Amino acid sequence: MEAVLEHNKELNSTNRPYPMERTRNIGIAAHIDAGKTTTTERMLYYTGLIHRMGDVDDGNTVTDWMAQERERGITITSAAISCHWTQLKDSLHKLYTDVTHQINIIDTPGHVDFTAEVERAMRVLDGAVAVFCGVAGVQPQSETVWRQAAKYKVPRIAFVNKMDRMGADFDSAVDEMRKKLGAYAYPVVLPIGKEDDFDGVVDVIDQKAVLYAHDDEMGVKYDIVEIPDELKEKSRNALTELIEAVAEKDDRIADLMLEDKPVDPILLKQVIRELTCNNEFVPVLCGSAFKKRGIQRLIDAVIDYLPSPLDVPPPEGIDPSDESKVIKVSPDDNGKLCALAFKLWSDPFVGKLVFFRIYSGSLKKGDMILNSRTGKRERVNRVLMVRADKRIEAETTYSGDIAAFVGLKNITTGDTLCNEDHPVMLEPPTFPEPVISMAVEPKTRLDQEKLSTGLQRLAEEDPTFRCFTDEETGQLIIAGMGELHLDIIRDRLFREFKVEAFSGAPQIAYRETIAKGAQGEGKFVRQTGGRGQYGHALITVEPNERGKGIEIENNIVGGVIPKDYIPAVISGIREALSSGILAGYPVVDIKIKIVDGSFHEVDSSEMAFKMAGIFALKDAAKNAKPILLEPVMKVELSTPEEFQGDLLGDLNRRRGKILGIEAKPTATILSAEVPLAEMFGYATAIRSLSRGRAAYSMEPSHFDPVPASIVAEILETNKPKVARA
Repeated sequence: MEAVLEHNKELNSTNRPYPMERTRNIGIAAHIDAGKTTTTERMLYYTGLIHRMGDVDDGNTVTDWMAQERERGITITSAAISCHWTQLKDSLHKLYTDVTHQINIIDTPGHVDFTAEVERAMRVLDGAVAVFCGVAGVQPQSETVWRQAAKYKVPRIAFVNKMDRMGADFDSAVDEMRKKLGAYAYPVVLPIGKEDDFDGVVDVIDQKAVLYAHDDEMGVKYDIVEIPDELKEKSRNALTELIEAVAEKDDRIADLMLEDKPVDPILLKQVIRELTCNNEFVPVLCGSAFKKRGIQRLIDAVIDYLPSPLDVPPPEGIDPSDESKVIKVSPDDNGKLCALAFKLWSDPFVGKLVFFRIYSGSLKKGDMILNSRTGKRERVNRVLMVRADKRIEAETTYSGDIAAFVGLKNITTGDTLCNEDHPVMLEPPTFPEPVISMAVEPKTRLDQEKLSTGLQRLAEEDPTFRCFTDEETGQLIIAGMGELHLDIIRDRLFREFKVEAFSGAPQIAYRETIAKGAQGEGKFVRQTGGRGQYGHALITVEPNERGKGIEIENNIVGGVIPKDYIPAVISGIREALSSGILAGYPVVDIKIKIVDGSFHEVDSSEMAFKMAGIFALKDAAKNAKPILLEPVMKVELSTPEEFQGDLLGDLNRRRGKILGIEAKPTATILSAEVPLAEMFGYATAIRSLSRGRAAYSMEPSHFDPVPASIVAEILETNKPKVARA
């Protein structure tokens, strides 16, 4: 192991390029506090990139470099970093040769408020390591990041962390992956012992044990030995189960089983790799990042099972001038440039950084590139390879690389950058809408300009952050994914942009819809002595399926409204929907049909029909039983059994709906759905009710109608107010 460490340290100092087949673009994703950042830190140490391991509790990890991250002990922004790993020939891995691979790692946040960071990272990654807590198993945010990876068809391996913790249960964690995530997950590594007696791992495929030295606090020294007698039967059974699982998916392994022939470990690994790259299999490993055990085997698994840019299907884009024309973007350094800008970041030293992933071609300083969204050409002045908060100048970046450049204007997250003679537009990542808002107000006139500049830059960086002016009150409103999200925004405004501002209490981003169908008429008639205004439209409205959004149909026949004025009617309807029909909140899940109307040959105009659309929608809404919708959160609590009753009672008082109670060896897990409006200050309440021994997590679930008994109270109290105290 010492030889590997020294070799990798020497290699990292050369910064030489690597072919695509020896490149891995991976993300580390999991529920909050599952150990993602600690796992990443250990990987960077064993690959020789860093010479001293940091810890989250000490605030000195490489990938958690923001002041807010180090103070709070959580990951807020995804950090990209590259390292190198050499798999040396040894008695355990006959498949290995002395070949070095480049691993580009993105450490993503686990907190639900920063889910956008995970979303855009998954969009550009080739593979992911899903980290699970050995005690808690599959947690709510584990399910969220798993769905995000599945959405973009990202192959995954699973790492069950914290096997040294009290109550760790590897078999239970694997079982939960299968039941809760629907994962075709099977162990390729087994733990040797658990809790305080966790000493190493068993490699199931090679049937060898890896035992770590107790006198080595850095986890560098280990011995490859025969499997302990008490684990031999379990290891053989695990290998048999693994082979049978693979045989279900692959004919080569199935044929060997039918012929009762042994399965060669090299072939088994190759088949598992193919299945993993095709999203048909999830290899499961285990270890303890904190105790520095099992990480080397995890890095080996990244190389063995996760794909290179050549192993995943080439992304498909469209021709900006002809959306029906599909263009495949094949990974090739000599091909036409195609890159996706997946993140923007304001750096105090170099300005606006644009993080990008190259799918085809290469990019170097001085190149002209086309933004296919805007159709504008720009010159690339500087290209940087990013190592968390460090920037390294690069002459050229190649297909499969993740890097950043400086100085581009009018660019947003999800833009495709390409050659002018080969325009293509890739699918951008999608992001959820904000669910919480608050009013902000600068303390002085001098702060006004700085506040506007700061909010504009933060909105460019974060697709889930919005800022706008309330038309009724004239207040500046900021909106985001949760209390913590807005708290970080305020902190960054103060630290990075030196803005002193008052802020109000957080407000809920309610939605409106209707409960029944209705008809509405809108007529706009004005006579001013000259040419007048005339617009007339009849519409019907009905509830749409939850989550389907707004659908507007044009059912006009016979030309009662000329075709030229239909877009104006639709524009008026959409404007009315954006400002609400009950309390000024956006309207969702409604189906509208334009069914009749009339026009005047002289007085009709687009403006008149737009106003007719607004009036028609408001008239229909009055009789359609408008209702208020509130965001509901999926909440999971982990508590000692003695506090279960108090916490259940508190959830009921918060209008919570209990979904399930699960008893685990070390804690009771309560699952519930609770309106977001009732969850403010819950962190303090749960500490008080459980004497600090319970913990909770929550994520957005869906929107539900607000009970009629509290609608009036919500409409009154949810007006944005600025607190000056």
